[in-house]
Amino acid sequence: MKVGIIGCAGRMGQMLVLEVVQTKGCELSGGVEQPGHVALGEDVAGYCGSSESGVVISDDLGVLFEASDVIIDFSLPSATAKHIEFAKTHGTNLILGTTGHDDSDFSLIKKAADRIAIVKAMNFSIGVNVILALTEKASSLLNEDFDIEVFEMHHKHKIDSPSGTAIALGEAAARGRSVRLDDVLVKGRHGITGARKKGDIGFSSMRGGEVVGDHSIIFAGESERIELNHKAASRRIFSRGAILAARWVTVQKPGLYSMLDVLGLNKDC
Repeated sequence: MKVGIIGCAGRMGQMLVLEVVQTKGCELSGGVEQPGHVALGEDVAGYCGSSESGVVISDDLGVLFEASDVIIDFSLPSATAKHIEFAKTHGTNLILGTTGHDDSDFSLIKKAADRIAIVKAMNFSIGVNVILALTEKASSLLNEDFDIEVFEMHHKHKIDSPSGTAIALGEAAARGRSVRLDDVLVKGRHGITGARKKGDIGFSSMRGGEVVGDHSIIFAGESERIELNHKAASRRIFSRGAILAARWVTVQKPGLYSMLDVLGLNKDC
């Protein structure tokens, strides 16, 4: 399986490159960076600390998509539309770990899934996806007497808030109660906000240091509280999950899938 990496010189990109070269049955087909990037022309694997692969970092998306069976993209949401067009042109399956998409982006992704197989997830950690499945189940069992709050903390360089994973947790909780997250979402609180509205799903975020990712979802009832927590100690949990998804998606029909599909959790939970 030939795997290409978009944003291969970034922190997550480098982890993905190393995961590909260390995984039996996978071949690194290439890596791209933005025009003018300092890493252009460097060996993809060598730049990431592995033995040289003989493939250099370029800014040519067309060549990368043509050479790959599957592309892994953890870059910026503003680039997704362009990457989808290349994927459709070359029939290349896509693993999307990018967060921050708007409704227009989601529409393009869904339409592209008529022609190619796409795995899109807010988080590719196996543990996080188990928590997502458990969240939906718990939410379906607990009524509105249990208030739902989502907490997340990430490193100081993260540019979006709440995190994609936090939103996914909120969406899972909302699905469990058969409501739309947008109708019950509260992003942070400040000043005199009044009493908490029954049925709301609240979010709070912290940024600091080099925290890879901490997430909690709390079901707070009268005299009892249930908490589901996940703490990431290394980005490798995301790269491992992405490679697992890449290997899975190559034998799937065109469609839009999630990590819950990859792990078989949709049918089990």
